[in-house]
Amino acid sequence: MPRVTTAIMKLSRTCNSHLLKVLQSESAHELVSNRFKNDITEPVGDFVVDWDSPRSEDVVLRKKCDSGEELAVTALLGEETIEDDVWLPREALMKVCIKKPGLSSILQFDCGVFSKAEDGIEFDIRHAYYLPSASSFTSSLYRGPLFSTLDPQLQDELKQYLVTKGIGKSLTNFLLVHLHKKEQNQYENWLEKLKVYVAQGQGSES
Repeated sequence: MPRVTTAIMKLSRTCNSHLLKVLQSESAHELVSNRFKNDITEPVGDFVVDWDSPRSEDVVLRKKCDSGEELAVTALLGEETIEDDVWLPREALMKVCIKKPGLSSILQFDCGVFSKAEDGIEFDIRHAYYLPSASSFTSSLYRGPLFSTLDPQLQDELKQYLVTKGIGKSLTNFLLVHLHKKEQNQYENWLEKLKVYVAQGQGSES
């Protein structure tokens, strides 16, 4: 039995050593190849960052217009996608909620923010909802038709409506770059924690 235990311990040390080397290599690679390291985020206009915990995936911004309307924008990165065997930069999933003063109803727009080489960073609307109140978020009330089935002119006007509220290139550029940089920092921190964990006790084992 002692021989078996010794063999298992040696195998464990070998596996830990290999894993640590791979983690160190991956960490060094990320530090060098960070594609967002030098990207500068543009000002977000009148929006104020309301939530941006380094431990969370999302960011929340708020704005109050001169008209008294209140806007809340939340965003986080979507799933990774592959096109022609090439990994594409992840888009941001953005929700925009607009509330008029004195009303309980809310307009909610679910959008995608993505990078287009020729046009820079753009956004499109995926869904547009009318909510009678904040409590309607979890109800089964009718919220509106599929956005893609709307008349193209109405789709364009709804997007322009958001642009007039400040949902423009400055904001979308900030969101996409900031969220990618945020996720990159989280990944690098995760690698560091794994390296420390795996390395603990390595030198004292014999």
